[in-house]
Amino acid sequence: MEFQSLPKFYFILFFSILFLSSFLAQAKVTFKYCDQKGNYAVKVSGIEISPNPVVSGEPANFKISASSGKAISGGEVVIGVSYIGVTVHTERIDLCQEVTCPVSNGNFLISHTQTLPSITPPGPYALKVTLTDNTGELLTCIKFNFKIVFGSLVSYI
Repeated sequence: MEFQSLPKFYFILFFSILFLSSFLAQAKVTFKYCDQKGNYAVKVSGIEISPNPVVSGEPANFKISASSGKAISGGEVVIGVSYIGVTVHTERIDLCQEVTCPVSNGNFLISHTQTLPSITPPGPYALKVTLTDNTGELLTCIKFNFKIVFGSLVSYI
C-alpha cells in the first residue's frame, strides 16, 4: 500500500466503522406475542433498543411501535425482566406517563428510558411487556430478548 493512499484507507475505514456502529447501536428487535393465537386489540409492529446491546450504568431507550383498533383512555404497562430464566425485576407504569392519553385509534409509540445500575450483570435478558386498559382488559402481551454488557472503562477516564 502506498503512503499516499494510507490516509484515504483510514478515512474509509473510520467511516465504515462509524456507519456500522450507528446501525448496531439502534437495532430492531425480534419479538413474539405471549399467546400466538391471541387476538390482541393492540398490534405491535416493531421494537427498537438503543443502544443495543444495553450498557450497564447508562440509559437505555426501549421504543415499541404499535397500533390500536380503538381509542385507549388510559391503562397500565407492566414490564417483567428475566435473567437466565429467573424474574429479576417487575415494574408497573401508568400508560399515560409513556404516551399522551387518550391514545387515539391508530398508530402510537411507547418510549421508555431506563438507566440500569452499573453493577447489573452482563448477559442475556428477556423482557415481557403487557398492556392493559383502565378496566384491566389485556390489550397486548409481547416477549423479546436483549443483551446487557458492562460499560467501557474508557468512559470512566
